[in-house]
Amino acid sequence: MNLLGAAAVVAALLAGCADVPLEGAPSPSDPIQSPTAPTKTPSATPKPPAKPQPKPTPKPTRTAGRNLADAAPVTRLFPARLRDGKPPLFVVVSFDGAGDLALWSHWRAVAKQVNARMTFFLSGPYLYPGSHRTDYKPPYRKPGASDIGWGDTAAVLGRATVLRQAIAEGHEIGTHGNGHFCGATGVGRWTTAQWTAELSAFDRMVRTGPSLAAGKPVVPPFDPATVKGMRTPCLEGNRSAYRLAMVQRGMLYDASAPGYIAWPKKVDGVWDFPLESVTLAGTSKTTLTMDYNLWYSQTGAKKAPVAQAPVYRAQVLATYRQALAQSRANGNPPLFLGNHFNRWNNSVYSDALTTFVQETCTQPDVRCVSNRELVGWLTRYGVPKAS
Repeated sequence: MNLLGAAAVVAALLAGCADVPLEGAPSPSDPIQSPTAPTKTPSATPKPPAKPQPKPTPKPTRTAGRNLADAAPVTRLFPARLRDGKPPLFVVVSFDGAGDLALWSHWRAVAKQVNARMTFFLSGPYLYPGSHRTDYKPPYRKPGASDIGWGDTAAVLGRATVLRQAIAEGHEIGTHGNGHFCGATGVGRWTTAQWTAELSAFDRMVRTGPSLAAGKPVVPPFDPATVKGMRTPCLEGNRSAYRLAMVQRGMLYDASAPGYIAWPKKVDGVWDFPLESVTLAGTSKTTLTMDYNLWYSQTGAKKAPVAQAPVYRAQVLATYRQALAQSRANGNPPLFLGNHFNRWNNSVYSDALTTFVQETCTQPDVRCVSNRELVGWLTRYGVPKAS
């Protein structure tokens, strides 16, 4: 199906009207070159301690291999059933962009407090210097095009360091692609071959970006071959086209499509981990479990006066709690919560999610996991049968 048509159908089904967006673009606050405002979708769819940073050695190939292996994701094992006979209630928190260093520090600290693991969908340009941006040749755009800008030396090297630290702590890195092109001229018309090129470009940015930024050999923050999941820009794209590209490179799950609170299934050869349709607390509105969608449902994605922030924050927190209760009432299917590295609407969404994670992840039946950990559990035990 044509993406724009599909987006309208999804919006109508999940949100009750065709003008509700699927998602907005990230807005990192770290320095980037040629920054742009958050991209909106088309009018029909508005849209344990850290390991020390390794030093370069005279034999970069051999050293890089060893250090990249050290940075491979470490996943945990969970029981098939809890004492009450139910499967664990998995809460999966993920972030798009993953650029802002201050927010990296915040979310790693929050996760450590409650023994949570999270997934961070990295945008390639956040690890690549603007001085080399024309190395990137996206479909239908000029070389070097990017709707989220490019990194500078300090930001790129800072992110490379924090990525290695986060992986050592058990967090997962996924891909959010590169240029973040949304809407009528965005990723919706890309073919499988073009998605393959996009994913290969992401790999090159991870492998070579830090060295280009530093002007000397720098060990990459992780091996891009360990990236097993993707969230597409603005949740857009021809699903069958990009999922084929994912399957061909051995990826395991897609976190892009809207859906419902239910046990996930495999679609097009990958696990479909959706952002879920929920009811905004205190209203009859439906929205997706993504910060941008919550923002749009509350204020049309416009910043409200700071005095209103406590009310909006409480509403978002109540929405998360309702969704958790809905999962418990229906056999504990996973709860997927999406966020950006942002401070939108006076930080309402990041603050509400922080509170929810802190109060939820230590509950006896809850396991706060990365997408990769959930894949491991599903692979080991399969999708629970309806009771």
